[in-house]
Amino acid sequence: MEKNEKSPGKVCAIIVAAGESRRMDGKDKIMALIGGKPILAWSIEALQSSPKVDRIIIVNSRKNMEPVRCMVMDEKWGKVAEVCAGGKRRQDSVAAGLALASDCEWIIIHDGARPLLTEELIKRGLEAARETGAAVAGVPVTDTIKLAGDDGIVVETPPRKNLWAVQTPQVFRFDIIKEAYRQAVGEVTDDASLVEQTGRKVKIFPGSPDNIKITTPRDLSLAESLMKENDKQD
Repeated sequence: MEKNEKSPGKVCAIIVAAGESRRMDGKDKIMALIGGKPILAWSIEALQSSPKVDRIIIVNSRKNMEPVRCMVMDEKWGKVAEVCAGGKRRQDSVAAGLALASDCEWIIIHDGARPLLTEELIKRGLEAARETGAAVAGVPVTDTIKLAGDDGIVVETPPRKNLWAVQTPQVFRFDIIKEAYRQAVGEVTDDASLVEQTGRKVKIFPGSPDNIKITTPRDLSLAESLMKENDKQD
């Protein structure tokens, strides 16, 4: 897609929140509280308040369907059009969301376990995606990375300047991500990987070191500390 100055078409955000929280010591991370609100609520609020987002689809685990629907009603998040059940794999959950977003031109895919989503990240993602039709948030890798074989022997040390730690949001033109999922082979944990497999170019845009993913109980306190620091700066 050529870069142009036309205003983007309808934008739909898919929040993926159907994970099993295996490393949370029995806690359901999506419903765990940070700053007095469920983790999932923070992402929804960021997208709800963004003037660039038209619709929100929440792809949820079956056990949380009713609590999430009640939360949406109580909070009066008017942009939330659907709360649907996810699948066994992350890509199955995204596919379920895409099936409900066929009337949108642009798709933002965001992990519900990343509560520090901001308007700036949403804006950067949409702007970057207009260049190639696909864009992902990323931060430069600061550690030296070693590529090793199954035997633990180092095979290669890739140049650090070319390495990025990828985050969400990831933004795609609808037809591009839909076709990538149609052609999907094997299991992936990153939507952009499927687009890359089709031969399409994917643009990296600046993410944020604060945009962490909640994976373990320790991450809960870290996320809350980051939120408090950001509040002080504001």
